[in-house]
Amino acid sequence: MAEIKVPELAESITEGTVAQWLKKTGEYVEKGDYIVELETDKVNVEIISEESGIIQELKANEGDTVQVGETIAIVNAQGVAKEPKAVEKTPEAEVKAEAPKTELQTEADTTINKQIPIASPAARKLARERGIDLTAIQTNDPLGRIRAQDVAAFDQKSAAAAPTQPAQAPKTEKSAPSVETDSRVERVRMTRRRQTIANRLLEVKQNTAMLTTFNEVDMTNVMALRNRRKDAFQKENDVKLGFMSFFTKAVVAALKKAPLLNAEIQGDQIVLKKYYDIGIAVSTDEGLVVPVLRDADRKNFAEIEGEILEFASKARNNKLSLSELQGGTFTITNGGVFGSLLSTPILNGPQVGILGMHKIQLRPVAIDAERMENRPMMYLALSYDHRIIDGKEAVTFLARIKDLLEDPESLLFEA
Repeated sequence: MAEIKVPELAESITEGTVAQWLKKTGEYVEKGDYIVELETDKVNVEIISEESGIIQELKANEGDTVQVGETIAIVNAQGVAKEPKAVEKTPEAEVKAEAPKTELQTEADTTINKQIPIASPAARKLARERGIDLTAIQTNDPLGRIRAQDVAAFDQKSAAAAPTQPAQAPKTEKSAPSVETDSRVERVRMTRRRQTIANRLLEVKQNTAMLTTFNEVDMTNVMALRNRRKDAFQKENDVKLGFMSFFTKAVVAALKKAPLLNAEIQGDQIVLKKYYDIGIAVSTDEGLVVPVLRDADRKNFAEIEGEILEFASKARNNKLSLSELQGGTFTITNGGVFGSLLSTPILNGPQVGILGMHKIQLRPVAIDAERMENRPMMYLALSYDHRIIDGKEAVTFLARIKDLLEDPESLLFEA
């Protein structure tokens, strides 16, 4: 027998949530096959089988929390030799042995096999609490996935079909349906990542003296330079020239003028960091992640744009590694891609500064005492920890970014 255990993930991560079993009881696996997807605070990790054989037991359900080092599955390492006997004794294995071996079953295939219905973690939890067999539940979901409201509706029908109890006195007021049984209400368990995001944001709000200051930047010259150079840039570097490389370069230059924004508080000490690992916030369906652009001061525009493009692709496909998400000295977040005109970003602790970019919008701007022009303007927001950063330094930082972006050629001369 071989035990599949939750491996060491990272220094700060001690547990995870079973997001999805990729293999099932009675199924044959090769050594190195992925058998389960584990959701951690930062990324999803796929765990492999260290032995070839038949999965004899899954010790955790989807949605369960498991600890590092905990045994979550048992593989019969002699499964190749014992497979015929196991098939004769286990009807479930018999059905599966006849099916062609594939790395992953589709949801449609699994739906046909009613022995293992597809259900959300919330539905499984509710079914366990109420003692309901998931195979008895019908669903209108096109893929056959059972949801929490299907379980609740089934429970209501079962209760209605039960023998009637002795009549009670009529009630003068109609009571509101319980939230637990109301089919119009769906309870969805927070993912581990969303729980972590919620806890950390709340911790930052409670444990820092966070303040936000604003400025605006005229994007005319950046946009003109980008339009002039984008085709040649893409041809030479095989990556598009976006705005993030300009902002990253400007942030690094401004941090050199305002070093406390690149620091961290540890007890009664200020830790000044002489390197520039810039976190770039990336939105995913499961929440915001912040991969870190290491040594951003040493990278050129093409390297910055290339790494950010790679981060975005990995984030969408849940392929970011823990090392790519750890550390960081300052963060940039861009709410403008979703149309946000103005916001107050929350610090990404233990960092003490975060820059918020916003939507570029044409606004009338006074050129001088007599002239007005419509210019592409962007509001910038700097949230900072007022415990070590004063308003003067924060305003100086934003003003420096404004100056560099309104004269983007000057970025080429920054050390």
